[in-house]
Amino acid sequence: MLADIADAVIGVDTHADTHALQIAAANGVPIAECTITNDENGFAEAIAFAGRHAPGPRVFFALEGSRSYGVGLLRALTAAGIPVVEVVRSARDNRRRRGKTDRIDAGLAVLAALRMDVERLAVPRNDGDREALRILLGARDELATTRTRQVNRLRALLLSGDDHDRAAAKGALTRVRLDALISPPSRRAEDCESLVRRTEIQRLARAIRQADDELTANNRQLTAIIDRVAPELLKRRGIGPVSGAQAIVSFSHPGRCRNDGAFASLAGSCPIPASSGRTTRWRLNRGGDRALNRALHTIALSRMISCPRTRDYADRRRGEGKTNAEIRRCLKRYISREIFRLLNTQMA
Repeated sequence: MLADIADAVIGVDTHADTHALQIAAANGVPIAECTITNDENGFAEAIAFAGRHAPGPRVFFALEGSRSYGVGLLRALTAAGIPVVEVVRSARDNRRRRGKTDRIDAGLAVLAALRMDVERLAVPRNDGDREALRILLGARDELATTRTRQVNRLRALLLSGDDHDRAAAKGALTRVRLDALISPPSRRAEDCESLVRRTEIQRLARAIRQADDELTANNRQLTAIIDRVAPELLKRRGIGPVSGAQAIVSFSHPGRCRNDGAFASLAGSCPIPASSGRTTRWRLNRGGDRALNRALHTIALSRMISCPRTRDYADRRRGEGKTNAEIRRCLKRYISREIFRLLNTQMA
């Protein structure tokens, strides 16, 4: 355990304005406590606090919320070369039994870190290219969601119009069709309702066209970063810029996942035993990083359509009595192993 190699662990309960710190020895006995501000002065104070009270040089920070309120402290500690362990919020029964204060939460972070297996320490995710990809993926989700709502509203308006509008509502809203909606042919005088409908159709068509341009630019940015970080990733069948970016964001850096099995567990693609009596079977894993699991699912579906080798594999497993869901589960496990090995080599 971490308690076997650490001289002290400092637990941090992070908040928007302040952080609560508690330093404890390897046996879990508290040594000192303090509260710092969530700014550069507070981060320097936290490093000085560790130097004053640590009984030895092997000091670890157990940080809660390392990618939200604690991200500033994480960057300061990383720059100072101090190892950081990521901890999650304590279980509800612990909080109910002990109460709830910042000091108690910092102590629980210490105890959670001390019990961790040294080979399975939860290492915080990286900044840099990985963080840039995460930001772009978040922006893409927002753009895609907004565009879908705008398309649905535009189709509803077109279906409530005249014959020309109803014809335009059928089929894909291509660039040419959007341009035609923005600049419709001149018509006879319209009443108030038709005029308002026409104005709103033009506004939505412009917004959808702009969203298409922004999604295209987002796709180019994702591709450029992936080509710099892992040039071979997009050359693999079924892996596009979005699924490849999500794989890099979840993988973060070599060493975060100790092997391909841990990466599969992170992705929720590792099999879960569901056997009983004479029945021996495995079921889907409904845990893990669901965004990464969705990316693996997209890759598996693409390969089942376009890859002859994958289609042959699926046909063979159907002959063995596997359902389509079970076949996809097996494929996602293989794909997670392939991506882990590739990223571990490319990003080393």
